[in-house]
Amino acid sequence: MSKIGKHPVAIPAGVTANVEGQTVKVKGPKGALQVTLVEEIGAELAGSELKVAMRGDTTRHKAMWGMSRTLVANLVEGVTKGFEKKLEITGVGYKAAVQGKNLNLSLGYSHDVIYPIPEGIQIVTPKATEVVVSGVDKQQVGQVAAEIREFRGPEPYKGKGVKYAGEFIFRKEGKKK
Repeated sequence: MSKIGKHPVAIPAGVTANVEGQTVKVKGPKGALQVTLVEEIGAELAGSELKVAMRGDTTRHKAMWGMSRTLVANLVEGVTKGFEKKLEITGVGYKAAVQGKNLNLSLGYSHDVIYPIPEGIQIVTPKATEVVVSGVDKQQVGQVAAEIREFRGPEPYKGKGVKYAGEFIFRKEGKKK
């Protein structure tokens, strides 16, 4: 039995949830999101709780149960609090700045990297070496942060590059004589 799937998702005040067939729609103060659940899983609204249940008892049903409940919980958290990923830029001359609807990254290349900010995502740079990606969709926030990190991932010798805040970079020792 799934440890995660059996717990109902609480719907806080100010958030409305709607179940139409396999689609769960959630609307809150930060926006509206929806997810389509797989056929093996059903969802029902009971008062101020949203319950996710299996429609069978196979291995696939059990595997999808906990994941589906987590997807629904992420919808509720996204429309109430939102999600945020912080990135740190390390290296001499490496910096970031938001210019209009683009993120301008100077990462040691012969040219600046221009990253267009997708719809539904907010990017701020409190410092020149710090980038904060935020939005209501957890998957989209994580994807944008991963794309920014990919432009110049952290290297193991000096630690230069773009990394997640709090990420540990395994450092290697350089050559010896």
